[in-house]
Amino acid sequence: MTIKKYMTAAAVAIAAAALAGSALARDFTIASWGGGYQDSQRKNFFKPYGDSKGIRVLEDTYLGGWAQFKAMQETGNRPWDVVQVETSELIRGCEEGLFVKLDWSRIGQKSDFITPAVTECGLGVAVVSQLVGYNPKNTKVQPTSIADFFDLKKIPGKRGLRSDPKGTLEFALMADGVDVMDVYKVMSTKAGLDRAFAKLESIKSSIQWWEAGAQAPEWLVSGDVVMSTAYNGRISKANKDGHGLKMLWQNNILYVDKWAIFKDSANVDAAYGYLKFFTDPKREAAFTNDYTYGQPNKAALNFIKPEVAAELPAGKNIADALDTGREDSVEFWLDNSDEIFERWTAWKAK
Repeated sequence: MTIKKYMTAAAVAIAAAALAGSALARDFTIASWGGGYQDSQRKNFFKPYGDSKGIRVLEDTYLGGWAQFKAMQETGNRPWDVVQVETSELIRGCEEGLFVKLDWSRIGQKSDFITPAVTECGLGVAVVSQLVGYNPKNTKVQPTSIADFFDLKKIPGKRGLRSDPKGTLEFALMADGVDVMDVYKVMSTKAGLDRAFAKLESIKSSIQWWEAGAQAPEWLVSGDVVMSTAYNGRISKANKDGHGLKMLWQNNILYVDKWAIFKDSANVDAAYGYLKFFTDPKREAAFTNDYTYGQPNKAALNFIKPEVAAELPAGKNIADALDTGREDSVEFWLDNSDEIFERWTAWKAK
């Protein structure tokens, strides 16, 4: 169900509840990132949780950024109870009172989880890397560095990029030679931000923008693009289906997404119950064995297959990664998000 259709349905429900003079009651709803990733979440978490509680679990898709949350703030209509978000949106939502400040006694022991998974308003969902993926069947020359992504002469063809400045601008600067530890220092200056946009401008005519994570591996398999930034789990999932895609781990961008509960949720008890259900280490490991993302419960590692563990965003795979949860990253996007998104939208429209 699209958010537009869902919001229309929710509006009708609100009107009916008002006429009845009673509080709004609706099905427990989770929003995540769609595609095969959400299919695996449904299999391992959403449906088993609903079955265990005898409740219906509805789903929707969140595609990143603040726009959907801004609409909820402006209309007062919040059609979701739980959402998977990136760190900067989590912190903004926490500061602006959109998300619940979690009662961890209803979830589990904080010491059971990796440090980035425990925050004031969010529980870690997955450890994810965005990196360069490619299909060796579609290019005569194999890329060996992220700089090759921007070299149209060496490797001609379309490039897939996430339609979001977050991560994409950082990726452009690292491909242009900026050290991973200096990215936000550089991007905090006008010259540095101009440099990032200029790098993207150099291949703009060859960019195919993706919004949903499932699109990148689909385009690599079909040959619509020769390379694309993509989430590691999406590439690994495609390879389980026999597609033989490759990943470059150099300067990948590391995320630890979080589950957040909406303040004034009509189903707050179900939301806390879901978070607690999610934290079971065997259940988390079953998800990772199906879909190759790291998990927040440290004990989950005991149940992950060795061949899967080798493809996780961990160890040598993230030796030179840009961690989006580090302080300078979070502060940069909290301070500059609105201005950069405005410039980004104007630049893409040119």
